[in-house]
Amino acid sequence: MLEIEHVTKKYGRVVANDDISFTVDAGQIAILLGPNGAGKSTIIKCIAGLLRFDGRITIGGYNNKTLEAKRLLGYIPETPAVYDLLTVEEHLEFVRRAYRMPDDGYGKQLLERFELADKKDKLGKELSKGMQQKLSICCALVHRPLLNVFDEPMVGLDPHAIKELKALFREQKKAGAALLISTHLIDSVEDYWDATHIMINGRFAATKYNRPDDLQAQSLEELFFAITEGGGAK
Repeated sequence: MLEIEHVTKKYGRVVANDDISFTVDAGQIAILLGPNGAGKSTIIKCIAGLLRFDGRITIGGYNNKTLEAKRLLGYIPETPAVYDLLTVEEHLEFVRRAYRMPDDGYGKQLLERFELADKKDKLGKELSKGMQQKLSICCALVHRPLLNVFDEPMVGLDPHAIKELKALFREQKKAGAALLISTHLIDSVEDYWDATHIMINGRFAATKYNRPDDLQAQSLEELFFAITEGGGAK
């Protein structure tokens, strides 16, 4: 579903992403794990078509900047960006209209899950940061994308929202969607991931797969700290 081929992104002389390649298949959850400044948000912004880069990114076989690719993508940025003068309900209607989708009730379900149904008439500027984050998630998912890209999605969420989001991850995976989740919080990814790419200084220092035959191998936490505190990949 998502293919990243030799992507490099530079800001002047600073290399934020250095020749990155990986894939995320349908029904798979992939994690980008790394400390702040590792380059996670940069590669996600490249996938979302917000940055220019060298290399190739395709979504469902389409170049990531095409309309066909964007119809398949749900993007949740690290910092929510909502419209000040649209209500919560109007946000979802705006997204549905942009994707020319009828109202099938899914948006209402999302608002109820994230405890925003009673806030449907509130303006974006009246919402707390946590509520804005929940609204951003609802807007990204309302058109039922086949690729969901989350950049630090747990930040600012209350415990109930975190529980519901983790449940959504599993539901999306079961339904055959591909998910890419960026985080610096190891405990937030728990056991639902299929592949974790540990990023350091704009590159993948290691990739670990969650396989039954790998239970006795080095844990994700051990591998992460061996790399980030030990100075290199294992």
